[in-house]
Amino acid sequence: MSSTNDEWDQIYRKYPSEELGWELGKPRPILVEFVEEGLIKKGKALDICCGAGTNTVYLAEKGFDVTGIDISPTAIVYAKAKAAQAKVKIHFKVQDFLQLPFGDEEFNFVFDMGCFHHVKIEDRHTFIRGVHRVLKNGGDYMLTCFSYRNGQAWNHFTKKQLIDLFSSLFEIGEFRHYPSLEGDGVIRHFYTVLMKNKG
Repeated sequence: MSSTNDEWDQIYRKYPSEELGWELGKPRPILVEFVEEGLIKKGKALDICCGAGTNTVYLAEKGFDVTGIDISPTAIVYAKAKAAQAKVKIHFKVQDFLQLPFGDEEFNFVFDMGCFHHVKIEDRHTFIRGVHRVLKNGGDYMLTCFSYRNGQAWNHFTKKQLIDLFSSLFEIGEFRHYPSLEGDGVIRHFYTVLMKNKG
């Protein structure tokens, strides 16, 4: 991880969720678009780095059987409260994204909003293999990560970098590049890639 478990938890303890950049208070518009257009089929889903659970709850409301994991215990407390308020059943777990405690081919869909760009460079292939392992053959992985348009940084990606990292294990489908007004009022640029597990 680029930060320790405790550092992430301190962030969630220190700031209200509505002040965190990645917490929009509503599901990500591009996730809603892909679900509504039928690009992602209902099934067993994993929200990896689920944070306060906004996207997780949305998926459950849309009929997915959802598991949400995050490294922050406080984020999981928020997420459980949000699920209870929405009256949806979600399996939440405090978990490191490099040690996914799930069976092979357990999920039809893995949703990753801003998780991969926090994976250390030396851990990227471990992370990618982990997602590939728990995803069914032909299952969908939706990745959203920082774009190079945010400025040069170790975790701001180009399209070529993402293709090089993922194309050996995944069939690349939808590829979007766009600005987003984030929860802290800052516009950031993202790539969203929808890809299928090659098996």
